[in-house]
Formats: sequence, C-alpha cells, structure tokens
Amino acid sequence: MECKRVWAVYFSATDTTKKIVTVLAKEAARTLRVPYHEYDFTLPGARKELLVFEPEDLVVFGTPVYAGRVPNVLLGFLRDYIKGNHALAVPVTVYGNRNYDDALIELRDLLEQNHFYTIAAGAFVGEHAFSRTLGKDRPDHKDVSLAREFAYGLCQRLKMYEKEDFVHPVYVKGTPAPYRGYYQPRDRKGTFIDIRKVKPLTSGDCDGCGICAEVCPMGSINREDVKTVNGICIKCGACIKKCPRQARYYEDEGYLYHKTELEEQYTERAEPEIFF
Repeated sequence: MECKRVWAVYFSATDTTKKIVTVLAKEAARTLRVPYHEYDFTLPGARKELLVFEPEDLVVFGTPVYAGRVPNVLLGFLRDYIKGNHALAVPVTVYGNRNYDDALIELRDLLEQNHFYTIAAGAFVGEHAFSRTLGKDRPDHKDVSLAREFAYGLCQRLKMYEKEDFVHPVYVKGTPAPYRGYYQPRDRKGTFIDIRKVKPLTSGDCDGCGICAEVCPMGSINREDVKTVNGICIKCGACIKKCPRQARYYEDEGYLYHKTELEEQYTERAEPEIFF
C-alpha cells in the first residue's frame, strides 16, 4: 500500500519518548522515501490545535507511561483534537523500567476511536521521570537499534498488505477497557502513598533563568517567580532534569520513599516489546 507522509507525534517532557518516536518515524520515512513531519504536543499551547491527518499518512504516536496508563492530563486532547481520517498509526509508549501496564492498549484504543488504523505498536524504556538511576540514559544504543529494526519491519508490512488488511486493531498486551486502575505506590504497611498534590521546590542555587517555566508541560511554574508553582504538577521530571543548576527537587516523604522503592526494586534491565 502507498504511504505519502510519515509523522512523529509525541508528548515528551524529558525527551525520552521523543527520541524513540523520532528515530522510528525518520527511519520509516527514509525507507519509504516519503516526507517526514513532526508534531510535539508537550507544551500547553500545542494541545489547543486540531491535528488532522490524511488517509495516506503514517503516524508514529508516542506518550510516556504515568502510573501504568496514558497520562490522564492528555486524555481530553487525545480524544477531541486528533482526527485520524483512516490514516495508519503506530502507538508507542515509553516507561521507566517498571512496567507499561495498560498504557499501550489504552493509547491504541484512543487512536482507533479517532479513526486511525493501528498497524503495529511498541513499548520502549526510558530513564524514569523520578530518577537518574532507574533506566539510566535510556533509550540507549540498543533501544535505538531496535527502533530502527522495528521501522524496517513496519515498512516491509506496508509493502505486503493493503489498508483493508488492517481493519482490526493491532494486538498489544494489556487489560481491555475499562483497563486496570492507575498504579498506586504503597508504604511498608500497605497504605497507599498519595503524591498527586506534591510539587517541586527550588533551592538557593536557582539563578532565575526560567527554563523550568518554559519546559513545564502544564504551564504551572510562574515565569516571574519560578519558585511558585501555580497549577498542578504531574511529576514528569522536566523542570528537574532540564534545570542547568540542578536547583529543583522534591522533599515530600512519600514521593522520596516511592522513588527509592522503585530504584531498589526494578534494577533488572527491562527490554522493549514490539507488536505487529
């Protein structure tokens, strides 16, 4: 079947999802010898525009995994601002070495509901948003190589099949809708740890450069006074990992307990999974 354009479309607060999605989409565009386009909907302004695709498009669509699901703050945009028009789509999720749970099947279903044909899918690993050691420096060379192999396999399938062969959603692991609940951390007594209202703090090393405010996906950090977080914090790690002076941090006991637990429990390298 014919494909005229390849798109990389993603939300990526710390650039891990961006890396996998763009490698995959660029390799597919190169192999198919068609134009490559990119749309980053990480920042709030980009989630106010309607995205309309054409039937001859191939869209590699990526989100991170938060608490085992597609980030809930993105659901309104994904449901109301994306028009597939029977384009082909590849849902991709990137998780922090714990598990992707039901995120991939949820993203697949969202794309199908928006009139895409999902023809392949992948769950990749990136450095965890909470940590600099859990999934450290991933996606790494091995992950990127697999993404390129995935793109090649995808392109071979496009040459072999017609669009009518993709009327059924691609199989992926996960619990079908209504899905499992969001992953909830617990303390040693089995009590749920609620970190939803936890916000980052600012140390005396801050020079007020404003980068944290610029990269916050929720637009929650005050640009005039970066110590002030006016809106919600989704614990994406953008302000912490992109601060040039490492002046952003969390001190909430529940958050730190959960972070340490993750780092100690999930030391074994998780490997990506791909589905055709």
